Amino acid sequence: MSLLTVRELTVDFRTGVRAVDRLDLDLDAGQVLGVVGESGSGKSVTSLAVLGLLQGATVGGRIHFDGQELTALDQRALRRLRGNRIAMVFQDPLSCLNPYYPVAFQIAEAYRAHHRAGRKEAHRVAVRMLERVGIPEPERRARSYPHEFSGGMRQRVMIAMALCLEPDLLIADEPTTALDVTVQAQILDLLRELREEAGTAIMLITHDMGVVAGLADHVVVMHGGRAVERGTVRDVFHRPQQAYTRGLLACVPRIDGPLPHRLPTLEATV
Repeated sequence: MSLLTVRELTVDFRTGVRAVDRLDLDLDAGQVLGVVGESGSGKSVTSLAVLGLLQGATVGGRIHFDGQELTALDQRALRRLRGNRIAMVFQDPLSCLNPYYPVAFQIAEAYRAHHRAGRKEAHRVAVRMLERVGIPEPERRARSYPHEFSGGMRQRVMIAMALCLEPDLLIADEPTTALDVTVQAQILDLLRELREEAGTAIMLITHDMGVVAGLADHVVVMHGGRAVERGTVRDVFHRPQQAYTRGLLACVPRIDGPLPHRLPTLEATV
């Protein structure tokens, strides 16, 4: 049985826009599912719908997590589930971290929200998590504020906050966007280690096909709110069936051939 099962998911905004249209997803425990597509294809909206974080939108369909129907839960039950069993790493860590508090305090408060723990115990957990995600001198950097960290280090802090409760599912929304290639590789290595050591399932949302190739087991390609192709990474990358998927793959720079004179384009209605 899948850890996360999404069936016929639809998301309609008050403006009349249908951002997600009859989407199906399956994610097993300990697996990595890549959800890919261009900006505006519905990837992030899907993740927010799973977490029950959409405001001003109507969500239809079924979302099962470990046997629970999430769409039937009230906000109090969803808050207990979020962070505790399902965690999310958002695209822009600087906007998600509070600039007025040290990073360890913010991780500790996330821990205390779900555990009956004192401040000292929660602080020890926060420092241990900073060390786990590769922050150097975690005891000292625990007292630092978000603006004192680089973009890659802030992303590590967000991952530490998400993982302090050892969730069963981690949703990573564009975790490597705006990071240089060296830091991207470090973040991907960290996610890979967490998956292997803790058995955490990961929903990886990205437009970067190279990131998916390096980390995911299965992939769903989204376009216009719909899943236009799905399968194992090997099948989708080596035998893409849809023109849209082939276009995405053709935009990935290659080192084994000449650079194209122009990127491929697809006719579509937004």
